[in-house]
Amino acid sequence: MAKGYSSQGHGGQRRMVAAPSNPLAIKTKKYAFEKNKFISLSMWQLIRTQWYWGFVPLAIILVNVILNLTKVYPNYWIYVLTLIGVILYVIFWAIQFTGVTQLEQYKQLFGKYRYEIDSKQILMRISETEGGVVKWDMVQSAQKDKEAYIFTLGKFQFLYLPFSIFTSDNDRKLMDRILKEKNLISE
Repeated sequence: MAKGYSSQGHGGQRRMVAAPSNPLAIKTKKYAFEKNKFISLSMWQLIRTQWYWGFVPLAIILVNVILNLTKVYPNYWIYVLTLIGVILYVIFWAIQFTGVTQLEQYKQLFGKYRYEIDSKQILMRISETEGGVVKWDMVQSAQKDKEAYIFTLGKFQFLYLPFSIFTSDNDRKLMDRILKEKNLISE
């Protein structure tokens, strides 16, 4: 449980001072969220949430195919322009997510943390006295892939916990059990 915010810390950032840890909590090794992993997770979330916009360029191409076949309005440039538009849209979002990794105010997102996880909360510790708390009700969804647990906290906000930071298989089994109890994963 957090005691609250401390006064202005280094660089004007506010840091949360964490309470003593739960001795029965899962304790991980220190880990920093990799910037490239953030970019790829954000791009996948973008695709999963905006996939239906892919029908717009498909409809444009389909209409143009019909117009070309009926010789009402033969135009081959629309194929090129549609493809360029799709590529520019993807590049725009990739630049946005890459920019987030470079901004000073998001530096803490990629800091090294040691996680302490129990059924009440996730403590993110920078040191024994500094850190933050993520309550389970802040986790919108969770998934377990072949190499990590991924918690979605909001739009393009993630906690990425690779299996390699857990100290034992028992910790991973306990994490699975906590996630099942919270109805975040099923197996």
